Amino acid sequence: MLKIKDEGIILEKTNLEFENKAVLNPACIQVDDMTHMFYRAINHNDISSIGYCQLVDNKVVKRLKEPVLFPEYDYEEKGVEDPRITLLEGTYYLFYTAYDGNNALIAYATSKDLIHFTKHGIISPKISYDKAEDIFRESKVRERYRMFEMFYKEVVGKDILLFEKDASLFPRKFGGKFVLLHRVLPGIQIIKFNDFSELTEDRWRDYFKNLGDFVVFDPFYWFENYKIGGGCPPIETKDGWLIIYHAVEDTPLGKIYHATAALLDRKNPLRVLGRLTEPLFSPKAPWEKSGITNNIVFPTGAVVRNGRLYIFYGAADTVIAAKSINLTELLTKLKKNPLKP
Repeated sequence: MLKIKDEGIILEKTNLEFENKAVLNPACIQVDDMTHMFYRAINHNDISSIGYCQLVDNKVVKRLKEPVLFPEYDYEEKGVEDPRITLLEGTYYLFYTAYDGNNALIAYATSKDLIHFTKHGIISPKISYDKAEDIFRESKVRERYRMFEMFYKEVVGKDILLFEKDASLFPRKFGGKFVLLHRVLPGIQIIKFNDFSELTEDRWRDYFKNLGDFVVFDPFYWFENYKIGGGCPPIETKDGWLIIYHAVEDTPLGKIYHATAALLDRKNPLRVLGRLTEPLFSPKAPWEKSGITNNIVFPTGAVVRNGRLYIFYGAADTVIAAKSINLTELLTKLKKNPLKP
């Protein structure tokens, strides 16, 4: 059994207009003794923006009273959501979900100082579920990919665009290429590219035609029988890339979101070295089981300090909490579970 320490609730909503309903799903990055946290904040109009605070030993030492990123353009008018942040070659890349009220797509911003951010717009494809289903029929993916496309097309409408969420960047390049983790339901995939300008609709269409070649992993275990999705950005360790991700269990009483982990090869991140066969942690505390959406632990930020991995997550879509674990123990456990389904 892995020994998980509950670090408790880290951040809650305030009376400030931009975060007076909930705070959740933070991006975190460690710089010296400081943990920089960029978190999703929701107001009473259900519009999301991204707030910012600083932590020392998991205690808030500074918190801004205004969001650092907020809706400015049509493609994000209903919210900028669920950030993930990575430092690569001196630049901080912050990915977020841009929501226009119908479509959820990947957008990103960059910064050199964690203070001033420049938005670069949407990078995910504007391909409808209707058209994506046709592409996936030829792409060597599991039947469940087509099931999700059929569901959204029939329930939401043919014009709804392919949902692209949960994106994060590896903190170094492979063969001079950026490597991006992303999620096309129900699994987790990787795309490589030389420059973000390459991510045109034509490039994405070509990529989707061979999507089966770029799947890192798909749902497999009992606690991820509905879908999985990216969580924290990849963490480089001596044993490989540590991936903390979320898994959704579909039960007769509703869906339960768990946190889990996998280990990828350092040189070839498409090669899975290990994967937990049970959740890393699940909703158990009152703030995880009851909130705006019940039974959710949604990991999106992680830092390593003094040999411990601190995982920050949204709890019940209402507050931000944290767990910690000895990093070596987790890596040892993953290496003992080399199953590659």
